[in-house]
Amino acid sequence: MDQSLLVFITVVEKQNFTRAAEALHMTQPAVSQYVQTLERNIGAKLLERSSKTVHLTKAGEIVYHHALEILGLYTQMRHLVDDLMNQAGGNLAIGASYTFGEYVLPHIVAYLKIHYPLIKPKITIANTKRIGEWVAMRQLDIGIVDGIVSSPALQSEEFADDLLYLVAAVNHPLSQKSAVTADDLRRETWIVREEASGTRKATEKMFSALHFSPDNLMEFGSTQIIKESVLAGLGVTLLSHCTIQKEVSLGMLKILEAPGSPFHRKFSLIMPDTRFKTKATSVLTGILRNHDGLPAFFGKPIQPAPSP
Repeated sequence: MDQSLLVFITVVEKQNFTRAAEALHMTQPAVSQYVQTLERNIGAKLLERSSKTVHLTKAGEIVYHHALEILGLYTQMRHLVDDLMNQAGGNLAIGASYTFGEYVLPHIVAYLKIHYPLIKPKITIANTKRIGEWVAMRQLDIGIVDGIVSSPALQSEEFADDLLYLVAAVNHPLSQKSAVTADDLRRETWIVREEASGTRKATEKMFSALHFSPDNLMEFGSTQIIKESVLAGLGVTLLSHCTIQKEVSLGMLKILEAPGSPFHRKFSLIMPDTRFKTKATSVLTGILRNHDGLPAFFGKPIQPAPSP
């Protein structure tokens, strides 16, 4: 790979020539020379420099975006060549949306460690939209997301069902009802994920299916804070069975019975649209398709806590 591109990426990510030089084990003048050479070759100024930091120009944004793709392709090329002569191993960059990444993926990684010890997984957790973008840019080898991601730059494959339940704190007024109506739910405060989240899309689909729009929404960026907010009595939410197993079994959260519940969606695996896959990537896709290493609760309806 062109060294000037690697130096440029490092400068952008460190936002400083001195820190980039330290990370690359180079002198600062050498780092500056590489960036100047790249700017000359591109024919445009790529960075705005100040005394303490640097900022991308419009041309720099274009070059940085494509430099990341080039770096991803170069890394994948090296892995593929290495695969020709070795068993599955090496780095495997896995991205996952919060639901799968925080509650299911650790079990998969444990399975990998036992059966494929030469594979070194690196995990990135973000919302579904972000994971899709990073896989398309080849910053991640594979992504596991809620729902479906459509992009000509991606291969997408559904591999498992997910069940989503309406839940509230056990002392919430709706938890005392044997069944709730759409009107009950409309009047409630809803604790929801951000709009780029797969769980948010599933929640809005549920609103549409039950023909109501909630009067009040509170938006949070992680499943854990949503659960804590619901436990604190702030409102109700719709969450995957993967995320609420413990709280329901301990009698901390109550599943609300509503028309259509539990609601269904799919987990999907996504990869860059290329016919070349590393052995490590092929191993992980096989594990996901066969459901190897998945926790016992995965894909099964929740058993509510017994009544006292």
